[in-house]
Amino acid sequence: MKNICFLLLIVLLAFSCRPVKKVQTIKQAFSVKDTIQTIIIKETPKVDTQALIIDMLDKVNRNKIDFNTFSAKIKVQYVGQETDQNATAYLKMRKDSIILIQLVGPLGIVGLQAKITKDSVILVNKIDKYVQRRSINYVTDVTDIPFDFTTLQDLIIGNPLFISKNVVSYKNANNQLLVLMIGNFFKNLITLETSNYKPLHSKLDDVDAQRNRTCDITYSNYENKGDFHFATYRSVSVSEKFKLDVYLDFKQYSFNEPLNFSFAIPKNYKVK
Repeated sequence: MKNICFLLLIVLLAFSCRPVKKVQTIKQAFSVKDTIQTIIIKETPKVDTQALIIDMLDKVNRNKIDFNTFSAKIKVQYVGQETDQNATAYLKMRKDSIILIQLVGPLGIVGLQAKITKDSVILVNKIDKYVQRRSINYVTDVTDIPFDFTTLQDLIIGNPLFISKNVVSYKNANNQLLVLMIGNFFKNLITLETSNYKPLHSKLDDVDAQRNRTCDITYSNYENKGDFHFATYRSVSVSEKFKLDVYLDFKQYSFNEPLNFSFAIPKNYKVK
């Protein structure tokens, strides 16, 4: 059941984070291997050009996708240590309020339904006929990543995650802006497109040296939606004690349409 819940929550993470002056090279601040490994951060002074940092972060924030409602049909591939599963997720979301998701397996069988709000998670197992009620902290417990409701909805929409004002270094090259920032939980190496500041890649490594927790997110296949661009394909790789890869392919999606957020729980289901 934990693997199913983990898949659900990674789906919700979809899981799942331009100044032209080069202040200092990224290579001087860290080293990155081809596979998912811990970024080794050396002691590097903060960027001293505060105005450039403020301007950059302001542009990142102004180019985030804003919305009232969102719905999507997502093809999901889940590749774990001993499993390779495919499913279809149907998702509905009202900003800062509620997320509903239905996970459908082969032959159109509904396996799992979920309702997530700012303070709670309700999981309904349609196959084994039981319901679980948890606090929003359950998301962090299952994923081992400090996600709250706002972080979840940002990753679903495709906004950059774990943005920090503590910018260690950045580099502008080949129409891409590479920014290394260190927050309360993660060292975040994020790659942005300089023309519109849309995220292309984010590599998160735990600031706790005792942990080998990493999360690698790639955003691709962007479509122009007028005032913003939407990444219709995401890959999320999580690694600590085990490695998990999730691929999210948005087949259908819409913004700001009227949606029904009813969520019924069968009375005869057991409570766990």
